[in-house]
Amino acid sequence: MNLRSSWVVETGQTREDTRLTQVGATTPVNPVQVRSGILPGSYDGRFRLSGFWMTGASAMAATVSEGRAVIQGDISQGVYPVALPASETVTFEPGNAQYNRIDLVVLKIYDKLYDGPDRNEAVVEVIQGKADPTPQAPAAPPRSLPLYEVTVPAGVSAGNGGINWNIALKDLRTPVVSVGGILPVEGPVLPGAYPGQFQDSGGALQRWDGGAWVPYPSALGGIIPSSAGTLTASYTGQYRDTAGGQLQRWNGSAWRPAYPGPYFNDSLDAGYTVSTTYVNTLVERTTNPLVVTFVAPESRQAILTFGSRMELSLVSGTTGIASSAYMCVRVTQGATVHREVEDELAAIASKSADPTDAFSASSTQRLHTLTPGATYTVTAYYRTSNANVRAWFDNTFIQVTPQY
Repeated sequence: MNLRSSWVVETGQTREDTRLTQVGATTPVNPVQVRSGILPGSYDGRFRLSGFWMTGASAMAATVSEGRAVIQGDISQGVYPVALPASETVTFEPGNAQYNRIDLVVLKIYDKLYDGPDRNEAVVEVIQGKADPTPQAPAAPPRSLPLYEVTVPAGVSAGNGGINWNIALKDLRTPVVSVGGILPVEGPVLPGAYPGQFQDSGGALQRWDGGAWVPYPSALGGIIPSSAGTLTASYTGQYRDTAGGQLQRWNGSAWRPAYPGPYFNDSLDAGYTVSTTYVNTLVERTTNPLVVTFVAPESRQAILTFGSRMELSLVSGTTGIASSAYMCVRVTQGATVHREVEDELAAIASKSADPTDAFSASSTQRLHTLTPGATYTVTAYYRTSNANVRAWFDNTFIQVTPQY
């Protein structure tokens, strides 16, 4: 038998046995006992758990590969380190004539202090299950570590093709690491032993908080990295990075941009008005009105910028008229007007008699006394100073940048 162990045999333990089995891996489950399991790792670093991997070797035999593990006995028995430095072959009995069965492959410690006289050894063993219409795997014996369940079909034997190893195996292996190490999760997710213990769930680092495994960023109040962007948020106010580089905040029901804005809308479609009072609809523009909505930040302030390329043209049959084009915005919150349009706040282009040129004009202003979290609407308005002069507006835009 290739499986080596420490402190089981009364005589004959070699220095080589001791060196091979000093695994230094104990993941506690309570102040006295540790979790039974296999040390993680693989030859090329590609896999989390390669120790004691099992594959079919022949019709009714399988190969268990090398590895190291610890097996916890009862609370007063201590933990047994074991090592398999070379692969081991295990053989399965032929199938029952009528029903399937499920066998269990285990690492088993025989200690004569607890198992009876004259047997002190560690073995890789097949525990044969009971053939049944609905077969169940047998219970693992004391001082053993389950490796695999193997379904043995009814009537199967070496003479008729044997076990189909592609579908027969159920992997039960679980890893262990030394105290303070980060445990790679394979198989069932078991409770932690102490607050502050860490495990790698395969897609995210988790921390045991005393009652549950909590995503690591949640436990520390940090930012969930984009590589773990599928994690469910743990609390309102948690932040995450996204693949596009945008920081998001969990609002209790959805991820939203942590710092929304700037909010922007524009129109490259020209239109005009001959109204001397402010209107939000331009003739010959296909889309009216030009609107931006934004959510007010906690600072209650935002920077508002708006502007347009403006041109003044005389209505047919008129000459010699000086005039101005005005663009302004109305800011509303629901049905309430937060800021009304007025000339003092407008972007203006003025011309002397018989204008022919175009001008670009814009204005930047501060919005304040906003209600945090409320949605506001900014709507563009336009007018001309003279009904005989068309005020044209093109390349019109509105931008709102919240201040945080």
